[in-house]
Amino acid sequence: MTLGFRILPRERAVSADVVARFLKLPVANVSDSMSRMTAAGSRLTRMHLDGQMAGPAVTVKARPGDNLMLHKAIDMAQPGDVIVVDAGGDLTNSLMGELMLAYAIKRGVAGFVLNGAIRDADAIRQVNLPVFAAGVTHRGPYKDGPGEINVPIAIEGMVIHAGDLVLGDGDGVLVVPYDEVETVYAATNAKQDAETRQMAAIEAGTNDRSWVDAALKRLGCQIAEGV
Repeated sequence: MTLGFRILPRERAVSADVVARFLKLPVANVSDSMSRMTAAGSRLTRMHLDGQMAGPAVTVKARPGDNLMLHKAIDMAQPGDVIVVDAGGDLTNSLMGELMLAYAIKRGVAGFVLNGAIRDADAIRQVNLPVFAAGVTHRGPYKDGPGEINVPIAIEGMVIHAGDLVLGDGDGVLVVPYDEVETVYAATNAKQDAETRQMAAIEAGTNDRSWVDAALKRLGCQIAEGV
């Protein structure tokens, strides 16, 4: 099999139950529960209007500005999948427009993460299927390859394996490794409960702020008298 130009099967994928549970959680809280060490970078922008995204990854390694393997990935996708494409972040040519998006919707694709550009941005925004991309250009793609499907890829240091859980909302994109989903879910659920209690305390005027001065003192901050 030719390295750099190959299509592999996806050996495993997170379950529909896992996806449904994570859809109820903000990406920021999931990120906090992963020690705030994982992110796809600030370039990936929400191109749809609103809403959350969650689903198992179909990974694509593409030549910049070429969408042949993305077309094949859409053909291969199962309902609920999120297609994640690393095209090097190049914005010279787009990877996808409204026609591909319409076909992907028919296939039941749950969303896209594109480390590259889209076009037909207004139409994509109105359709409102989750699409995160690095930019927009009217220049269309080529369809010559090479590329790979269902291989490990990375976007701004965030590693994605086929079948991992891909999440997205207004705060950006995050991937939870397949083997860690239950641990991360438990930690995030606990954090969500704690934030719910904190919000209630804020509304009631009983929120404890003593930790701020305690932290300043511990870190050696000089505070003038009367402050």
